[in-house]
Amino acid sequence: MRADRGFTLIEVMVALVVVALALPALIITLYTQVDGTGYLRDKSMAQWVASNKLVETRLQVASNGAIFKGSRSGSSTMAQREWYWWLKSETTAVADFYRVTIAVATAEEDEDQPLVTLTGFLAADKLEEQ
Repeated sequence: MRADRGFTLIEVMVALVVVALALPALIITLYTQVDGTGYLRDKSMAQWVASNKLVETRLQVASNGAIFKGSRSGSSTMAQREWYWWLKSETTAVADFYRVTIAVATAEEDEDQPLVTLTGFLAADKLEEQ
């Protein structure tokens, strides 16, 4: 007597159900990873934009000894993308010592929810009002 070889219809159906359940979970996991990578890339770029703006502000203070008081905003291009920044200078409890806060986002309307906020402290001999 010869034994039949192969899968029964029930075994094939169970295998298809397992694949049908596992494949969407795998796709969702892959999408989450790709989305997370894009967010980290944007956050890194925004950090570089903020760092560049802080260095630029430090160079301006070093060249003329003055730091502006108040807020400024603008945009910078990095990695072929437009980045929007908001710079705010505030006095501190220490005389001639200022807190500079720089927020960076990918869209102009995202000022309240920036990707990165960088704070630095600068000393200046005089204050330039703008």
